[in-house]
Amino acid sequence: MSIRSKIFCSIVLLLLAGCQKQTESTQVATTSASAATTGMQAAAASTASSGQVAAQQKKRVWVQYPDPNTPLSPEASLGKQLFFDATLSASGKMSCATCHDPDHAYAPGNNLAVQLGGPDMQQPGTRAVPSLRYLAFTPKFTRHFYRPSSEGVEDEGPTGGFTHDGAVDSLALQAAIPILAANEMANLTAAGFTERLRQSPSAAAFIKLFGNETFQHPEQALERAGAALEAFQMEDYSFHPYTSKYDAAVSGEAELSDAEMRGFIVFNNARKGNCAKCHTNQIGPGGRPAQFTDFEFEAIGAPRNTEIPANKNPAYFDLGICGPARKDLSKETSYCGMFKTPTLRNVATRHVFLHNGVFKSLDDVIHFYAERDSKPEKWFPKSHGKIELYNDLPKKYRENVDHITAPFNRKKTDAPVMTEAEMQDLLAFLKTLDDGYRKVAH
Repeated sequence: MSIRSKIFCSIVLLLLAGCQKQTESTQVATTSASAATTGMQAAAASTASSGQVAAQQKKRVWVQYPDPNTPLSPEASLGKQLFFDATLSASGKMSCATCHDPDHAYAPGNNLAVQLGGPDMQQPGTRAVPSLRYLAFTPKFTRHFYRPSSEGVEDEGPTGGFTHDGAVDSLALQAAIPILAANEMANLTAAGFTERLRQSPSAAAFIKLFGNETFQHPEQALERAGAALEAFQMEDYSFHPYTSKYDAAVSGEAELSDAEMRGFIVFNNARKGNCAKCHTNQIGPGGRPAQFTDFEFEAIGAPRNTEIPANKNPAYFDLGICGPARKDLSKETSYCGMFKTPTLRNVATRHVFLHNGVFKSLDDVIHFYAERDSKPEKWFPKSHGKIELYNDLPKKYRENVDHITAPFNRKKTDAPVMTEAEMQDLLAFLKTLDDGYRKVAH
């Protein structure tokens, strides 16, 4: 059997094993996809017969993809109209789609570190805008997610919630953040938003669904608008198409190239990329496609981005879970610097990376992960002749940065955890996660 066939068999067996494992674990199945840390190398060495694989391909039992032809509910149809309605902003020029462009996997189509909004469309944000794709299975935020282990349970720490800091527990609540934010749609209050909604092209559809009297209760109107936007994002196929080359390979309809398969091994190798530790590629309960995130939080010590206007103030720091955007966990200092692990689906389509948009190429991100500790002078500035590690965090919180999990377990005297060839193979594999490879519905 060729190495290509062996590795493809490995993908299939890995996914099937993940499905069985998650079905057996109620806690894991109802909260988040489990981290794929063990069994990866065993799967990569598998030599299952090609006849068995062919039978599995024919049945296609390991993943249940969504139906692209499912019609939208009336609430989701209203949400779709609201999503593209720029009159709902103070400027009259910003809709949800302005920053979450469907032609760019519902992420920005430009390479700005932060987007501009506000009444004059000149007010900068403070964080890079994430994609809205593949958020449907995000669990509610918890400070302590306990995962079953051979010794009982392990505390994986903060998990779940929406936005970079997990501050809200639903897409409906997430929608309210840009609607009210002074540097985004700038409605400022529920009353201000409701008045714009009442005068908008979306008003008739809103009244038809909820009644004209809703406008007399601004908080309720904002809540219902958020629910409609959530319904649109949950129901519309474009938010979860699963049309990547990876999905085609899992379905037995495509083959990964040699470089892509080598990258897949690096992705799962706990001593190399170790990407699967946080960007889980096991399928979920009921055959849920791999989400490529465990929804947990990590402090990776990203360099400070001087392109963000807020960062011109040396006293300003974005601390993720513990502020300043999120208020309720400001005293949980052990979490400072932690941001939620995003999905890697469509990662190669992005123009800026990480929560602060400090990198503008995926190649740079991979090199940063591999070289952060072995070549720190490449990534961090010098201050008084000394390299200022993790300079986007106050010194008192820099101990929160991960130094345990590969690839972040290197010393200055160590070589980078991946070779240049391995990094290029990893890049090739990550590109297989971009939607649009399959033009025909599953």
